[in-house]
Order: sequence, then structure tokens, then C-alpha cells
Amino acid sequence: MNISEKNFNKIFNIFLFLIASTMIFRKPCTDLIILFAAFNLFFVKQLKFTKTSLLLTAVIASPLLMEVLLFWNNDSYPMGLKSIEKSVSLLIFPLFILGNYQRVQFYKLVQFYRFTTTGMMLFFFFRFMAVAPDLMNKYLNGIDLWEMGYQFSNSIGIHAPALNMHLAFVAIITLYFVFNAFRERKSIIIKIANFTIFILAFFFVLFVNTRMALFNMLMGFVLVFFYEVIRKYNFKKVVAISAVGLVLLGSIFLLFLQKNPYMKEKYSSVTFAYMDKVGKLDKIENPEIKVFNSFVTRASIWKSAWELSLKSLPFGVGASDGKPELIKYYKQTNQHFLAKYEFPTHNQFLDFLLKYGFLGPIVVFLYIFTIGYLGFDLKNAIIISFFFIFFASNLTDDFLLRFDGIAFSGLWFSVFGSYWVQEKFTADKEKLVV
Repeated sequence: MNISEKNFNKIFNIFLFLIASTMIFRKPCTDLIILFAAFNLFFVKQLKFTKTSLLLTAVIASPLLMEVLLFWNNDSYPMGLKSIEKSVSLLIFPLFILGNYQRVQFYKLVQFYRFTTTGMMLFFFFRFMAVAPDLMNKYLNGIDLWEMGYQFSNSIGIHAPALNMHLAFVAIITLYFVFNAFRERKSIIIKIANFTIFILAFFFVLFVNTRMALFNMLMGFVLVFFYEVIRKYNFKKVVAISAVGLVLLGSIFLLFLQKNPYMKEKYSSVTFAYMDKVGKLDKIENPEIKVFNSFVTRASIWKSAWELSLKSLPFGVGASDGKPELIKYYKQTNQHFLAKYEFPTHNQFLDFLLKYGFLGPIVVFLYIFTIGYLGFDLKNAIIISFFFIFFASNLTDDFLLRFDGIAFSGLWFSVFGSYWVQEKFTADKEKLVV
């Protein structure tokens, strides 16, 4: 079946827009990924690879390739196959996106993504107000503020840290386009629209209120400010923009803090409480209440995962056996609180070390830091910010175990790689002309 280049490009990019926009909804996004793969297989002759794009494809697929390479190490082959199935998008995305790298419309895609994601969050926020007025009343009255972000995320069907990882990226992209609108002297309507979307995106990150996402978002703002303001404006404009930005963001943050006093407690005494009880959480009275979301719980999990990993070298316990073996270790070491709630590793480097041995953290490092390389090489604040978000998030969580981390990173890594190859190809052509 023949298809015109124009129609193929249009359908290809529509798929990318829809997949990016539905990433927070596992089922529809999975269906779209399957359709995307089928479409590209049907028109497989459209694929074109360079040596560089093939190398990037291998890097993006490396977690999946490692699972296949060490499949023999699983105690349960059916569970090993299930683990591989979750990572298949790490082959689909680079194969079909980098294979069509010249068709990827990077800035249009991120523009569409921020519009649709912010719009959907606004819809779900009003929906949440309508279906859970009791929770909103508690929130407005300062009662049980700790549960609000998780309840809101659950109403959408996604884990709060995963949702806020997406929302932090959206807020950073939106700030980029705020600066871009002023630098390119866009109309006042476009400037107001960009600023409104930014305020909404910033608010949603505060509302879901997970610690790493808030930190990542603020660091992303700094990166965008450095690349889009400090490097492109004179000193007077930098000072003026800094002052306006600090006043606006500070006002929003203080207003939110006034309505949510639990944030002060959460980010200070709650987060770093009982640090002398690492590995001894059962000595704390009611640990479910006092340290369930505290850093000491993460540190206790990491301690156990590290100890078990050292006993399981050189090839680890297998992809299907990481969590079961860790829970078994909790029981063996009399850590009943951790065993009761079956905590996973909450650190991607440690998780892959436990499952795959020496090779695991090397692959995680290669996967994440290649994103950073693309961003720094292009001097692109959006890509650098994504790298920082995904790297920092995987220090306290394990997003390469979950659809919302695997597909999210695989899609954007492939898009960033395509944009990088486009820019390198253009630069090489210019060199040849010169």
C-alpha cells in the first residue's frame, strides 16, 4: 500500500502527540503504542537509520536487551517474560522514532504535550472537586493535607510520584515557552496564554505535592533560566526578569504554603525524622504513622537492597525475583515493617544491581546519562531538565520498573535522540558546504 510522504508524516506525528498526551493513562497509551508499532511495521520501508541513530537505538533499548541477555537467571520464566513485556516499548520507540528521525517535530510535540496535559489536569481537578467535595473541604480547612496529592492521583489512576514527574516536566517546558514568547516578541495574547498555562502547571505540581518532583521542578526552572535568560540577555534584563520571576513564584509558593501548612512539617521534621533508626524501623512505635514516607524508610530499604545485592553478585537474583528476594531478606533480618508493606528498592541503580549484578547499574547509568549528553551537547534546557528529573527521580524511586517510567523515558529519549540527529545532520551539511 502506497502513502504520500505528507500523509505519512502527518499520521506519524499525530501518533507521537497522542502517545505523549495519554502517557499518564496506561491502558489507552498502551493501545496507542501497539497501533503505532503496527502502523510503522506496515510501512517499514519508510525507516531510515544512520550509524548514530542505530547506536542511540541500542542505548535506549539497553535495559530490555539486558533483560533478554540475563533471562536465564530468572527462577520463574513466565515472570521473566512478564518483566520483558513491560520493557518492549524501549525497543518500539527508538526503532520507529529514530528510524523516522527526520520526521520528528520536536518543538511542536512539546508544545502540544504541555497544552493537552495541563488541560487534562484542569479537567481532572474540577472533576475531583465535584466527586470528592469532602476531601476538598478537608484540604481547604487544613485537615489531613498529607493525603491530598495521593488521593487526587489515585482518582486519575496513577501513582502520585509518577504523575508529578510528568507534571514537573510540563511546568519546565511551559516556563521555557514563557521566556521564548518574550524573546521572540510574540503577541500579548500568546504571552498571556503561556503565562497562564505556566501558573496552572506550577499549581498542579504543588497540589500533588511530592518532594522529589517539587525539587526537580525548581531545579528545572534554574536550568531554563540559565540557558534561556542568562546566556541570551544582557545583565540588566537578567536582573529584571529574575526579580519578576522570584516575586511571582515566591507569591504563589507562599500563598500555597499558607493554605498547606503541612508542607513545612513534611519537608523538615517528617522527612528526616528518626535517622538513627536506619535498619531498625520496628523499634519505632507505630512506624506506619511516623515514618512511612520518611527518608529513614528509604535508607533502610537501600541498606537491605545493598546487602542482598552483594550476596547475589555477579549476576544478581534475576528480573523476576528482585522484589520477592528483597521481601524475603526483610523477613530474614527481622524487619517486619518493611516486610509487611513489601517495599521495593526505591532506587533504580540498586534495583538493577540486585536483579542483574554488576551490569545493572552500568546500564542505568548509560541510559540516563546519554539523555544528559544529548541535552548538554545541544545546550537545550528542555532536554537537560528532563535528564535531571529522570536521574533525580530514580535515586529515590525505580521508574524503569513501571510503565509510567519506562514508556515516558523511552518516548522522550527517542524524541530527543531524533532531534539531536537532525541537528547534527544539519551541522554536518553546513560544514560540507563551507
